[in-house]
Amino acid sequence: MTTAPDPVSGAAPGNEDDAEVPTRWLPGTGAYAEIDEDAHIKGALILSIGGAQQSHVDLRHPERVFYEYLQRIAHVIDLVGEPGAPLRVLHLGAGALTLVRYVQATRPGSPQTAVDLERNLIDFVLDAMPLPDGTSCDIVIGDAADAVLEQPDAAFDVVVLDIFAGADAPVHLTSPDFAAHLLRVCAEDGVVLVNVGDDPPLAFARAQSRQLAALAAATAVLTEAGMVGGSQAGNVVIAARRVPWPGTWTRALLTAGPHPAAVLAGPDLAAFHGPAPR
Repeated sequence: MTTAPDPVSGAAPGNEDDAEVPTRWLPGTGAYAEIDEDAHIKGALILSIGGAQQSHVDLRHPERVFYEYLQRIAHVIDLVGEPGAPLRVLHLGAGALTLVRYVQATRPGSPQTAVDLERNLIDFVLDAMPLPDGTSCDIVIGDAADAVLEQPDAAFDVVVLDIFAGADAPVHLTSPDFAAHLLRVCAEDGVVLVNVGDDPPLAFARAQSRQLAALAAATAVLTEAGMVGGSQAGNVVIAARRVPWPGTWTRALLTAGPHPAAVLAGPDLAAFHGPAPR
């Protein structure tokens, strides 16, 4: 049974020695969130929920993204539109707003929207790590599916879904109908980016990739090269477009890394998908 927070300090019981670490109870999640300083990167902070690290923010250099899967997502965002030009970006799953900060740093003036179910988490993050001056980001508290349904067609240049954690993902966010709406709200020359954390043999990640491939004009999978065979746990980023996948993107993403990088498209993607389940 999870213990409720101390009504005075808000600190987790038993953590009195760590009272200086900002801590917040998240009733919707049923866990504590805390923000710690990165011991190795000055000015960087780490958001953990239930004791598991969730987000990393370099406040001094928001253009530097620490987690590998977020680096892969950021490198795709870099390829959309004209270099440095503002983009309309929808973030489903806000975390510590790491990618919001990245987009503002690399595409100043970009109109962004971030959606999260947990108001207490967003308040906690913004109290401890305010967004940089000039950031234009609408914060929406609610379910990702509801938020997407309310958006008009082609409303965003980039749509990022970062909610899935293997087969425990909310079922209504794994459906073909929801995937179709992600593509609907994405501009024709934009990109939908779905992060899937999964365990071997990556059955859920493969299923989500197959699903998007059946709906989009083109898809690709970005991951660490050692994960392609399905024997390792980790993150798979699925990129989907309403227009063909540019070969120049594959080359650019392989060069950008992080290494060793795999960018699967065409026959390589089909091999990753394997035979469809009967």
